[in-house]
Order: sequence, then C-alpha cells, then structure tokens
Amino acid sequence: MTANAASANPDLSLIFPCFNEARRLPASLARVREYLDGSGLSYEIIVVDDGSADRTAAAAEEAGAGDPRVQVRRYEPNRGKGYAVAHGALRARGRWVLFSDADLSTPIEELEKFLPQLDQGFDVVIASRARKGSVLQVRQSWLRERAGRMMNVLIRLVSGMDFPDTQCGFKMFTHAAAQDVFHNLTIYGWMFDVEALVIARKLGYRAVDVPVVWINSDDSRVRPLRDLPRTFAELIRIYTYWLRRVPERKGRDEAGVAAQPSP
Repeated sequence: MTANAASANPDLSLIFPCFNEARRLPASLARVREYLDGSGLSYEIIVVDDGSADRTAAAAEEAGAGDPRVQVRRYEPNRGKGYAVAHGALRARGRWVLFSDADLSTPIEELEKFLPQLDQGFDVVIASRARKGSVLQVRQSWLRERAGRMMNVLIRLVSGMDFPDTQCGFKMFTHAAAQDVFHNLTIYGWMFDVEALVIARKLGYRAVDVPVVWINSDDSRVRPLRDLPRTFAELIRIYTYWLRRVPERKGRDEAGVAAQPSP
C-alpha cells in the first residue's frame, strides 16, 4: 500500500505528545515523515501541544506546512502527557495508533518490530528497554537506572502486570483498543502508561512487549526520585479505582465511527 494523503482511514496514526518541544520537534517530524514515506504505509501525524509556553505548535505547523497528513492540535493549560496522548488517540483514524516521544528516544524504525505482533493478533504492543535483545545505545545515569528498576518493581506489585518496562514512550494500539483504552483514562501524569495497560487488560485486549533500541535523552523531564510521592499516589489511585470497576467500551455509531472524544 502506498502513502496516500487523502486516505480516509490511514494505516497508521502517529501521535506526538509535546510540551515545550519547539527546538527538537521539526527534526523529529522530518525524520518520521521520511521513514514513513518509504514504508509503504499510509499515515497521519497528530502533534498535540500540551499547553506549551514556547513555539511548539507554530514549529510543528511550519514543519508540516503543505502536508495534510500532519495535524497540529493545541489546548491550554498544560494537562500532562497522558491527556495529550488521549487527546490524539481519540481523534486518530488509523488502523493502528502509535504514540512516540518527540525526542525519538525509541527510533521510528523500531515500528518494524511492532507490525508483526499486531498481525499475530495482539492488540497492544509496548517497547521494552528491559527485555533480552534491547539495545541501550545511550544509557541513563546509574542513579536513574536504579531508581527506575525500583519503580518498576513497585509498578508490577501494584498493577499485577509482569512487564519489566511499562514506561518507555513508544506504544502501539489497534484502533479499537486505542479508542476503548483512552476513553477510560483517568491518570494524566507519569503513570498513565500503567493505567492504560491495566484498562487494556480488563477489557480483554492482548498486550505484548518487544525489545527495542533506545537512546537516552539528556532533556528528559522525568525525575524518578523527585516524582516518587506523586508516582506512588497515582499507582494507588489506579489500583483502588480499577479494583472493581469495569471499563466502558467507547460508543460507535452505525458507520463504526467513534463517539465524540472527551479529552
């Protein structure tokens, strides 16, 4: 299948949740467009400006000028990465919905590892920096790695999931799974990934993790030790909120179009 800007239902919707990313976003957009143009996939790119204080939205519009496949959405105030991902996912039209960090810490080329998993019947595919076969080209500091491992132990205990890495910012969903999962999202901070996976499991969607190439970014805004109290509070909320609740499946009209998004 060749890339088709006018496709009503592209193969892929790529979401970039962005907060103050004016500096590095144009290069990332150019890189993913070049890759996707040569991939044979039809696609759309949804840049979600999460209340940035810089020129993120303007930079994205300039970088995607003349290409109807590039959409830029902006709102205020800043709501958190989870809100930005949900905002984009609930408006995505693609058969598959992928969100990626704007710094491309997980290179867009890793998408090639995800598609076979979806073809095998999985509904959610997540990148893992901890599975055998992953390649950490630029590592985090010793302290950040140890803090991350401790946090993952806590995540696994609270969530009941066995994924050794839930926080890598490169995850892919079938369209139906993305609609259902992000319709139910309540956590918009760092632990939104965990809640998304918990919701997917409760809805019966099948998830798998795959090892990826990963390049640490010095500009990462995540500080595991500093954010520990909030992270713990979010995990407890996820556990208590979904202990007995059943997620709703997102409504669709007779043509199969999803109901109006909420975030």
